[in-house]
Order: sequence, then structure tokens, then C-alpha cells
Amino acid sequence: MADQKIDGALFKSMVIEGALAIAENKERANELNVFPVPDGDTGTNMSMTMASAMTELDKLEEPTLAKAADTAASALLRGARGNSGVILSLLFRGMAKKLREAEQADGRALALALREGVDTAYKAVMKPAEGTILTVSRVSAQHAVEACQADPALPAEQVLCAVLERGREALAETVHQNPVLEKAGVVDAGAFGFLTILEGMLDGLRGVRKERAAAQPAAKAAADFAAIADEEITFTYCTEFIAARKDKARNVGRLRAILSDIGDSLVVVEDDDIVKVHVHTDQPNRALEEGLKFGPLLTVKIENMREQHTAKVIEGTADAPAERVIAPPEKKYGFVAVAAGDGLKNVFTDLGVDMVVQGGQTMNPSTDDIVRAVDAVPAETVFVLPNNKNIIMAAEQAAHLAEGKKLVVVPTRTIPQGISAMLAADLDSEQDSGLAAAMADAAAQVRSGQVTYAARDSEFDGKKIKQGEYLSLCEGRLCASGRESAVLKKLVREMVTDDSAFATVIYGEGVSAEQAAEVEALLRRENKDMEISVIDGGQPVYYYILSVE
Repeated sequence: MADQKIDGALFKSMVIEGALAIAENKERANELNVFPVPDGDTGTNMSMTMASAMTELDKLEEPTLAKAADTAASALLRGARGNSGVILSLLFRGMAKKLREAEQADGRALALALREGVDTAYKAVMKPAEGTILTVSRVSAQHAVEACQADPALPAEQVLCAVLERGREALAETVHQNPVLEKAGVVDAGAFGFLTILEGMLDGLRGVRKERAAAQPAAKAAADFAAIADEEITFTYCTEFIAARKDKARNVGRLRAILSDIGDSLVVVEDDDIVKVHVHTDQPNRALEEGLKFGPLLTVKIENMREQHTAKVIEGTADAPAERVIAPPEKKYGFVAVAAGDGLKNVFTDLGVDMVVQGGQTMNPSTDDIVRAVDAVPAETVFVLPNNKNIIMAAEQAAHLAEGKKLVVVPTRTIPQGISAMLAADLDSEQDSGLAAAMADAAAQVRSGQVTYAARDSEFDGKKIKQGEYLSLCEGRLCASGRESAVLKKLVREMVTDDSAFATVIYGEGVSAEQAAEVEALLRRENKDMEISVIDGGQPVYYYILSVE
């Protein structure tokens, strides 16, 4: 086996063993995350990304090396989740470029393929930081190339051993290359995951096979509408309207109370000029009458949800497998946003978002999830709002897969940034570049904060954090940990200034309206002149999401 070359069947086995290795060690990678927030990051994302390749490779029988490499690269790109998953897919995409050049790969070809993977990944990352998966992959691939220059006949097994040996050294160095990692005293989680995958691939090269875990039921590609009884749709009509606010003295709170009595899924958004309403009801005429009391109706949309449900059931009974369906353009601009929680979904829908991809913290959607949402929007240009820093790269890679329409990513890092971006969306913009710039500029004006909990015991910057403690984050930085009241007070004081004009409290699942009102009072005490909105977002993970402008 010392001079064994890698063919399609062997490469398939190597990738599958790599996928099994990261699946087995994903929690170890997760525990290396710098902040102890519940983010399901790195290990989970890399494992799910590699699982997509394993699934597709399992379908191949006696593939050529080019076919196996291309299949793995394509599946990884479509299944990529989080930044770590996207970078991993880029590394394999570059490898595939080299491996498809021959029927078999020797040690030198493997080394060059690894270096091509590194080059591909670096080209896609705007500002590559040291002390990451990129650093470790670069250093180890370069070491392999140099080893092959010294001995061109070096077998593939020895090349992979050399990569791992140098990679482990580079991994240990990451703790000192990145200030954040040094504060936390840990190595880079993505780099650890990458080396774990290479260790599995070495097992595959050597003919070592891990016993697979029991197969899990495949996740549904879409909701089973047939399983939802028509009777379970409480109200028939999804009613949306915007009313001009001519009567400024009229009480919006009374409008909410009346609409709550005649429907559910209620969202009312107001400012000095308009009142915007979304409600499910059997009395759309009554809802419109109440809106008219404020002033003339500017827009109205009423949809029969029972008819939509019946259509979905009929659509889902077709025998043909689910295929990619691209909606033909009916308008110039469309929007896709990533969010979790029914309240937040309604907020984005009310702001004009066509499709909301379920996801966010702890559940990063794949590149393919984003592409399918873009496909479903009947627009020439579709703007994607990731609303999470760990989803931006997946959204950017989705642009390579979009067909029949242009995909533009507005790199929103938080839910409040996404909301502000949509508020700034001018559908009359002549150029999509100008619209994207205006949305990005609006997002940049927002300060974001979150309150969550510590997923595990940790120590960061000399401070011990206990599992279960409340944590607050301000602009992605750890702000405070401890009791809920203390954490909230510190976050509010850090976010609010004398110049702050607007604030929003988005409260999550398990949080009552009364508790959210206490946070509103905290903001009010910090700046009594601010205009404050409170939204029931229903989001998981974050008890509160705050924004200040």
C-alpha cells in the first residue's frame, strides 16, 4: 500500500471516512468555540457539510477520480453551513480542479490538489485572518508540496501523514496567532475540524473503516402540507394593509385590541405617517374598516389560506421527485431573509420580504437552502439578508449557484440590521447596486445586542463563566455574564447614548410581554426621549435582541 495511488473508489472512501471522523468529534470542535454561547457552530456545521458529500458519494458506484472529486465538491458547496462549512467546501472545490486532471493521483498530485484548495479558499475570503482553518491548511499544504519537491516519488500516504504532522504543529500555534483565541486559551475550532477530517481521510486511504452510526431518518425537504388538516387553519384570510395616518390622535393600541379579538398572527407596525397591519381573520372587511378610521388605505392584500393549503397538498402529491423550480420574474426586485421565530418571520414579511429561510443562531441554513428560497422569488434580482455573521459566506456562495436571476447579498450580521435594511429598501431604485448600498448603509447605522445563556462552563479574558448563566453580547462582543437583571442593565448602558433616537426590543420564546416591558423601562430610564418599539419575535436562543439607532 506504500505506493498506492488514489482512484475514484478510494477517494470516495477517504471522503466518507473524513465525514465520519468529524461527525464523531463535532462536540470537541464545538467546545473550542471562543464564546460559550449556544451557537451550534463549527463542529456541527462542518459535520453537516461533510454529511452532504457522504450522501452524494454513497450513490456512486465505481466512480472515476474526476467524478468522485467533482461530486464531493458540488455536494459540499450546496450543503455548506456556516463560515467553517463554506471554507471547507472551497478547499475541496480547489482539490477537485487538480484531481480531475488524472485517472489516479499519486503523492505529488495530492499535495498539489491540497495547495489548489488553499488558493481557492483564500481567493474567496475578503480579509483572511491568521490563526484559522485557512492558516493551518496553507501551512500544511505548502509543507506537503515542499516534501514532494525533495522526493517526487513520495507516496500519497506519506504526503497525508506529512500534512497532518505539520498541521498539528500549526494548530497549536493558532492560540497565539489570534488575540481572541489567546484570551480564551484555545486553538481554532475550524482548523481542528479540518485536521480531524484529514485524519479520517488517512484512515480511508489505509483501508481502515469506521462503523457508521445508525442511520437517521432523512430530513424533509419541505413541510408535509397533506398532514395539516384544513380544519387546523383557524382563520381563512391573511389580510395585510397599510393605512395613511391622517387621524394622528387615533389610538393604535385600540386597533391592536380589536384585531386581536377577530384574528391571530397579528403584527401592527406604526410610525408618524402610516399604520401597517398583518392579521389572519375571517372578517377582513372589519379589519379594513378599522384601518380606514386612521386614513385612506394605501395598499391592501387578502389571501385565502385554505385555498393555498389545498393547492400545496395537490402539489405535494405528485409522483415526481422534488426538483429545483425557478419562479419566472414578475417584478424587478425581490428579497430573501434568514430568521427564526414566527414573530420575526411576520416582521420581515410585512416589510416586503418574499421568502424567509428558517435559520439563524444554532441552525445555519445551507447554501442550497438559500438558493431554493431565491429560486422561489419571482424577481429579476433577489437581495439576500443573512442576518447572522456565520451565514454571510453561505449566502455569497449561493450567488454561484443561482440561475435565471441575479443574487445580491446585503451582508447583515444581525436581525436588527436586516430590519433596518428592509426599511431602507426603495423599490423604485434604478440600479440594484444603489439599492444594495442604501440597504447596507442603513444596516450599518444600527447597534445590536443580544441576551442569551452560557451553553457550557468557560473562561474568557480571565473571567469564569458558568453554564446556564445569562450572557449579553454587544456588537458581537461579550458584554456581561451573571444574573438576568444585571446583564440587561449593563447591556442597555453600553448600547444607549444621549444621541440615541430609536430602540427596539425583540423578545423571544418563553419571554412574556410583561418581562419585555421591563426591558423597555430600562431603555426609557437610560434615555427618556427615545422612541421604543417592542416586538414579539418568538425567536429561539436569544431571550432578547436589542437594537439602538
